Amino acid sequence: SISITIYRVASESKVVHALINAAQNGKKVTAVVELRARFDEKSNINWSREMEEAGINVVFGVKELKVHGKLTLITRNDGKKTTNLAVVSTGNFHEGNASVYTDINLFTADKRITNEVEKVFTFLEFNYRTFTYKHLLVSPGNMRRKLYSLIDNEIDNAKKKLPAYMLCKINNLVDEEMIHKLYQASKAGVKIQLVVRGICSLVPGIHGQSENIEVISIVDRLLEHSRIFIFCNNGDEKYFISSADWMTRNLDYRIEVATPVYDETNKQELR
Repeated sequence: SISITIYRVASESKVVHALINAAQNGKKVTAVVELRARFDEKSNINWSREMEEAGINVVFGVKELKVHGKLTLITRNDGKKTTNLAVVSTGNFHEGNASVYTDINLFTADKRITNEVEKVFTFLEFNYRTFTYKHLLVSPGNMRRKLYSLIDNEIDNAKKKLPAYMLCKINNLVDEEMIHKLYQASKAGVKIQLVVRGICSLVPGIHGQSENIEVISIVDRLLEHSRIFIFCNNGDEKYFISSADWMTRNLDYRIEVATPVYDETNKQELR
């Protein structure tokens, strides 16, 4: 079986054609389609109809919460065992975006992640069922709280004169509470390096407030779109990739997912 979240559908989508082919070949396919994707509403509606006609179970997410997380779950059963494979992405499964955006996908069979991706899909299809997450950061449920906890850990370590730093790459930083949390970390001595491609409401380099924060923006041939969070954690670094920027709408009013990255080789690539 295949479950996938689709935020933007290209006008001629190989991804959707592959899903339709899978359904016609006897696979159980569920597609969570966001109908309110800016500029792609018409395409998303038309493809939703085609997928439904092909026998795909099309789900339109949660009322009042835009589905912005980028997830795929593939369940394989060979008659002896069931294996889950998950993809958690920073960007859309969209051929047009893939040619001009820089994004990151984690493709994993790690049960710590795949089991929780399955929980997200269950929630999207059956909104009355809620879950707790130990590994994934999922908004609007626990992402803001867990990010604050990770930052607070850096603050505590800085106060103990232990190594304390953060490296974050995002598209936009405008959430007022998050900015104040970063100022708090800076004042405690946490070294913070930010790569913010678009809007940044945080002001770095202010004495007594943000002197430990550095912000740059990368403007390049390709659109910088990946979100990466790295926390020092007293030398045992924690790595995450995410679909969410640090904006109020992403943290409180959308379905977003951040996944930890556990593989050491992948961590070095992200760094």
